[in-house]
Parts: sequence; structure tokens; C-alpha cells
Amino acid sequence: MSYCLNPVCPKPQNPNNAKFCSTCGSRLLLGDRYRALRLISQGGIGRTFLAVDEQQANKPQCVIKQFPLKHQGTSNTKQAAELCRQEAVRLQELGQHPQIPQFLAYFEPDSQVGLGGTFAIVQSYIEGQSLAQQLKAEGTFSETQIRQILTQLLPVLQFVHSRKVIHRDINPDNIIRCISPNVPLVGESVTGGEVKTGKNGEQFVLVDFSTAKFTSKTALAKTGTVVGSAAYTAQEQLMGKALPSSDLYSLGVTCIHLLTHIHPFDLFNSLEGVWVWQDYLTQPVSDELRQILNKMLESAVKHRYQSAAAILEDLDPSGNLVTFVQPSLPVPNIAPKSIIPTWQCLSTLTSHLSSINSLAFTPDGKTLASGSADKTIKLWSLIPRNQVSREDDNEISAFTQKKPGFLATLCCTLSGHLSLIDTVALSPDGAILASGSWDHTIKIWHLATGKLLHTLTEHSGWIKSVVISQDGKTLVSGSADKTIKVWDLESASLKATLKGHTDAVQALAISITGQILASGGADQEINIWDLSNDQIKVTLRGHTDTVNSLSFSPSSQIMISGSTDKTIKIWNLSNGNLLNTLKGHSAAVNTIAINAQGNTLISGSADQTIKIWHPGSGKLLHTICEHTAGVTAVAISPNGSTFASGSQDKTVKIWQFGFGP
Repeated sequence: MSYCLNPVCPKPQNPNNAKFCSTCGSRLLLGDRYRALRLISQGGIGRTFLAVDEQQANKPQCVIKQFPLKHQGTSNTKQAAELCRQEAVRLQELGQHPQIPQFLAYFEPDSQVGLGGTFAIVQSYIEGQSLAQQLKAEGTFSETQIRQILTQLLPVLQFVHSRKVIHRDINPDNIIRCISPNVPLVGESVTGGEVKTGKNGEQFVLVDFSTAKFTSKTALAKTGTVVGSAAYTAQEQLMGKALPSSDLYSLGVTCIHLLTHIHPFDLFNSLEGVWVWQDYLTQPVSDELRQILNKMLESAVKHRYQSAAAILEDLDPSGNLVTFVQPSLPVPNIAPKSIIPTWQCLSTLTSHLSSINSLAFTPDGKTLASGSADKTIKLWSLIPRNQVSREDDNEISAFTQKKPGFLATLCCTLSGHLSLIDTVALSPDGAILASGSWDHTIKIWHLATGKLLHTLTEHSGWIKSVVISQDGKTLVSGSADKTIKVWDLESASLKATLKGHTDAVQALAISITGQILASGGADQEINIWDLSNDQIKVTLRGHTDTVNSLSFSPSSQIMISGSTDKTIKIWNLSNGNLLNTLKGHSAAVNTIAINAQGNTLISGSADQTIKIWHPGSGKLLHTICEHTAGVTAVAISPNGSTFASGSQDKTVKIWQFGFGP
């Protein structure tokens, strides 16, 4: 059966292979690939469907979650769309953890006929049995089983909380027990710590982040929407003020429910204000576990565990069970005191409606392309003020923030992608632009006319990076489907598919000769490929988190990498040795770029700063703090006199080397 996603369709059931709903006429394939099979659940937060991906040969199952406009707490469509995009970005990052469903796609109402004013996300389907189902089938859990659940899920919660997210709906229905020979082995390193599995590859997966909330300082100070399953919800969350420890409380309630098979409402004595779960135990538990669970269940937040790591320390004081990656504390956003010389912001471009994810200059440096989460690519004309007549200056002043020496005008907007654009690249002659999106497609554009030339659809995951060789003949793309694809740019035909990463391919760089390709991924590795035979020459290991950005030195003998582990590493490609590690950012390094002379390295970070380095010595030269959100893209002009930065604050800034504070 094919289920119509239009929320007001009176008869949503349709035949298996139908393309349009026979009742309301809505398109049945979401993004022309995801077919809803049946409704799994619906409530105030939205609807959930079991679906299949029809673009893949084996038609793997997935889950479509549909959210109404009111889910975002606003009637403003643009504001709601931005909030949904932010949630999608967080879900993408969380989905990199192997015990959280993988994020596959995101759609807005105007991108898909038939959504009926709703937003939709697609996630991987987790096959297994929920703890609620297991409790019903097998009866009460033992202490050993509870310890196994805590040992596996506490690292997941630590990972979630370190990304400033609160789940807000932990209960036995949202924890899936999977048994598979392919799950990671005990002690195998993954993002956010180490995965622990039980006998026969048993692993617990935390699902349904539809009620998750971002925990900025401002958000924590406000009263929010009351969400979650009431019986498992902490008092402060019922008052609309969820905290990370609220998730720990819910996990504690889940554990006592599993131990007793009694509904949580019946395990709390409301007259005395105490939990009486121990009176309902069918088999004894140790005093140690009693104390741990009771501390998780404390009504007063100050008496409760404050972190998942603290619980695990009490479960295993020796620390042998798991290693946590502790979240870092933000550093104050303070501008450097040095006043000469420095980089000056000459223009701030504000036409994008969402985060800027990628930037690229044309070879003459006169045009800048910016790709954004608002699904558009904007082309900006960059003109030195001394080359602009006074009449032209007055005419274009309405389109730009005027500063001495520089003018920027928006000359074109390219639209066509169905989801956010993560990457753009320009051919060396400046004639062709390639863009990659979360809609799993790569689009090839003619820059001068803005005409769409080709759409490449062979990837099965969102496109994280595209690069074009210096001869303009080869396009290379990296995707969350763990593959790299090599294309003939002129004919838009697929030449090769490279498989070497075990997780999403996040970053690509191609040498000036076009023979060497570097790829970095969420598996923390950098592969160096010989494109003449499509083989890996060497694998560089040293980062402890996702590799987000790569750049060759002008000689192609040095590789520079930026990572979520907050470091930049410099590698000697002749022997694979690590030459230097640059530390200075207090959050993920999202983007790096090196100038044509090889003496200036620029990095942008989630800590909202841009740093200028001398790559040879590793010396930090300047820190720029003018963006108000994470810096996601930097690009240096061919002559090296200017560079551009893009941010989650929706702005592009143009910088020029000069003097002054």
C-alpha cells in the first residue's frame, strides 16, 4: 500500500505503485524517492510513517516524520522553516552516532506538492524490539539487563547532551533493542565515545528525537513547550523547563518500570512524595544499583545526577566500561587587542535566509558564489570602489553595506534544489558551477546564464562535498552514503565509484595535477587516492572526530585537515607523517582554506571565530570575532588580498588585509 502524506486527504490508502493519490491528487513519492507505506503513529507533535526508498535497488525501509507548522510554536512560515532547518542540522549531526537513527533527508512544504503545509524529515528505520515490547513478551528485567541498558545508553546521552540537545521523551517505547552480527564490537571506537554491545551483538538504539530541544543558555532560561510521556517526565520538564538531567530522570523511571513491570504512576506515592518501586521488585537488586536509580529519580534537580558520565562512574568506579568525550566549555567571544596589522570587514551580505554552508571565488576574483541552507545559490559581483563611477555607486548602494574600498552586489540567484545546499565548486575557467545538496543531487550550472545543465542523482545520501579538477574535466563528489563518485564534467557521466570510508564522506580536495584526491569522513580518517587507478595510496589517522575540511598546499606535498575535534592537522604526504597540530579553536573546525602562496591559512569554527595562521610555523596570527554564530565556510580570492566567510548567522562577510582595530 502507498499512503498519501497530505494530512487532509480523506482516503490516503493507494495501490503500491501509484504515483499520485487517487483521492486528492497529491504526489505520493516524497522527493521523488520515499514512499510512505503505512501510518505508524500520530499525535500533537506530528505523524510518523513507515516508508521505503525507491531509488535504491533493495528498497530499504525508512521512517518519514511529518510536522505541522504549529509544531514550531509560530504561525510565521519563514520563521518556522528556519527553526525546522536548525532541527534538521542537529538531527544530521546526532545521526552520525551508531545508536541514533541516521538522518537521510529534509523537506519543506514548498519543496514537495502534497505535504499540505507540513515539514518532513526522513530517517533510517531501526529494526528491532522496543523495551516496552520486550517487557510485555518476557516479563521483568534483571539487574544485569538494567546495567547493560545503562552502560549502553549513558554514552549516547552524553553524546546528545554534549551537542547541546535534550531528548525530552525517553521511555521504553523509544529504546530499541537490536540484535545484529554487524553492530560494532565491544570497545570499538565511535563518535562520542565507545560502543558497548551485549552478547550476540545486542545493542540499544535511542529513537524519536521529534521532541528534542536545543539547549542554548537563552533557551534554558525560558519556559518552553511541555512535551514527553508524562509518566516518565521530570517535574521541571512538566513545567516547560527541561534540562539535560531531565533525560537522566526519564531513563531512571524507565529502569524501575522494567524492573517491576508496574506503571510509573503506581510506583510513586504522591501523598508522601517518594518512589516506592523497591516494594514491587520480583527479584532483588544490589544496594549499589538502588542508590544509583534513586539518585536518578530525585525530584530536586540539585540532588540528581548532573551528567551521564557521573552515573557511569558510580556504576563502574574503575572506568573500564566506557570512555566519554566530555563537552567543552565555550570561551568568551573576545576580540584580540592587537590593532595592526589585521583584517577589516569591507562588506556584509545579508540576502540569504539561512546558514551559509559553502563559498567559492571565480578565477578573476570578481564573482563570489554562496550556497545556503535556504536552498539557493547566490552569485555576488565584487567591485573595488575605485573602479566604480559615482552614478553606479549610488545605484547599487541599496544592495550592499557600503564600506571604503569595496562594493558587492547580488547579480543572480540559482534555485532548483529541494533541500539545503552544503557545497559549491567553480571550474577553473569560471564557466561552470557545481552544487551538492541534502536532496541527494548534484546540479551543474552555466555560471554566466544561470542555466541548469545537468542533475546527477546517483548518490543515495546527502552530498557533503564537490570539487573540480584544475583542468576542468573531472568532478568529484562525496556523500553521506559513504561513497565518492568521479564524474566526467563535460558529459556529466559517472566514471568511477570509490569506496573506502566506513561513514559519511564529509570533505574532499584535489591536487593541482588532478591525479591525487584526498577525502575525509565521519570515520575520522583521511584517505589519499591515486585517481589514475582509483586506489588508496595512504590513510592518515590522528583526528579523534569527524574530518570536516581538507586543503592541499600549493605544491600538493602537504595536506591540511580541520576536524570536529577542534584541531587543524598538517601532514607530509610523501610519508604520511603528521607535521603539526594547530590548537586554538574551542569548538569544531568547520572549514579551512590556504592561499596560493602557501603562507596564509584561514580556519572557521563553530566557536564563531575565524583564525589566521602561518601554516609553516603553526603560529596564530589573528583571531576575528565578528560573526554572531558558527563560521561554516571560508574562501580566499585568487590574488590572496581578500577572503570571504559564511556563517550560521545567515551572512557572508568580505575581508581585506589592512590596518586598524
